[in-house]
Amino acid sequence: MFEMYSLISGSSGNASLVTNGSESILIDCGTSGKRAMELISHTGIPADTIRAILVTHEHIDHTKGVGIAARKLKIPVYATAGTHGAMNIGKLDDSARVMISPGHDFEIGHIGVIPFSIPHDAAQPCGYSFIFENKKFTVATDIGHITDELMDSIKGSESIILESNHDIDMLRFGEYPYPLKQRILGENGHLSNESASAAALELVRSGTRHIMLGHLSNENNRPEIAQLETFNRLTDNGVSVGSDMTLQVARRYEVTLFEG
Repeated sequence: MFEMYSLISGSSGNASLVTNGSESILIDCGTSGKRAMELISHTGIPADTIRAILVTHEHIDHTKGVGIAARKLKIPVYATAGTHGAMNIGKLDDSARVMISPGHDFEIGHIGVIPFSIPHDAAQPCGYSFIFENKKFTVATDIGHITDELMDSIKGSESIILESNHDIDMLRFGEYPYPLKQRILGENGHLSNESASAAALELVRSGTRHIMLGHLSNENNRPEIAQLETFNRLTDNGVSVGSDMTLQVARRYEVTLFEG
């Protein structure tokens, strides 16, 4: 077995969990340590199976509880050198800080890990793919735009948590300050529903069977809007959603398990 959960997802906080039943990995921890432990318990996965925390980048909605969770669970934190240098997670022993680099694969127990670069306005951000029993599972959020290199990294994923952050019109005509709007819309900002739908179609054509849209903005998006954008793109191109593949949206504050 291999399962992937979104624990929380959105601009207010992000965390995911992958497990093969006996070994688990936490990806980001953008909530309090206490809430993270509660969310993990809701999955039914024992916390003592968690072997490491993998951090995508230093922004607080991904790192708020990383230090607390790492100290409580007595597990190492894996991140790029840039992310380690930029994030504030409190005191950790040097042995608990593991440096990784995009393009350099490694293993945690029996789970293969492939870090890959993502275009985002952070020190040295990355996404992660996980390999277990020759199947690939991916977490890819905080993406300004889909580059050819990024698509090559995430293609072939059986399941993926894919950013669908904002509806472009809601953002443009919303109340955010102009500089923030430009940051989000920029090439190192966040992925729009429209861009996510195009990426989803390419992923399905490469064999992806389960897509969970994640990291939705609370102010500039709605779950039904994000899901409909990708649903329409897929069905307009001959994909039978629910038969050929599954499409769902990660819940903002609660655990979401992949369907299928």
